[in-house]
Amino acid sequence: MDYGLRHMGRAFEFRKERKLKRWSKMAIQFTRLGKEIVMAVKAGGGDVNTNSRLRTAVQNSKAVNMPKDRVDAAIKRAISRDEKDYEEIVYEGYAPHGVAILVETATDNINRTVANVRSYFTKFNGSLGKTGSLDFIFSRKSVFTFEPGDRDLEELEFELIDAGLEDLFVEADENGNDVAVIHAAFEDFGKMQKALEESGIEVESAKLERVAQSFHEVTEDQVTDIMKLIDRLEEDDDVQAVYHNMAE
Repeated sequence: MDYGLRHMGRAFEFRKERKLKRWSKMAIQFTRLGKEIVMAVKAGGGDVNTNSRLRTAVQNSKAVNMPKDRVDAAIKRAISRDEKDYEEIVYEGYAPHGVAILVETATDNINRTVANVRSYFTKFNGSLGKTGSLDFIFSRKSVFTFEPGDRDLEELEFELIDAGLEDLFVEADENGNDVAVIHAAFEDFGKMQKALEESGIEVESAKLERVAQSFHEVTEDQVTDIMKLIDRLEEDDDVQAVYHNMAE
């Protein structure tokens, strides 16, 4: 076979593999957001104007281009009570090489979820710990992101201090574009969300995240071992988020 044809064939397979991975990642995001929408509706009703948790979930669904019909369908299912109730459970443990792992889940079958999570830690040489064992490593924060554009971020910092601003910085997203990130205390989520709305800022995502306060250094070879566990956890349908303290 001509070398050029072989090269084109490999390039096609590579692009196909990347596309499948993107679709898989998107499907996982949609599933997680669908659960969050259901839990938000069951907790506070189906009106985004009066349910801040639902408003945030819908906002985050737009950020990842989740189809509107899927969002509407999730809301309708929750309102009609056809959807099962989900229980939110956090699991804590360590990956190989001493990296702390915190796993947030939303499940309609606790026995299934804990069995799966435990099996992943065991298979990839990690260990589950007791609830609260990682409190000294992770703190829960309100995290907001938006496009900075030509906005004066120093001036914005002063405007948001009263809303509980702890940190504001700019980083690159997965596409290399600048994104502004705001950190506030867990209990200041609603206050910060309202302040950003009043400032006319179109928030791309608004979440309660676990932010590592200390980091664990690892080698490149060790990263491979650790990512096997993280990737497997993130593939599980019951898992909403996975956090770690592995140094970049």
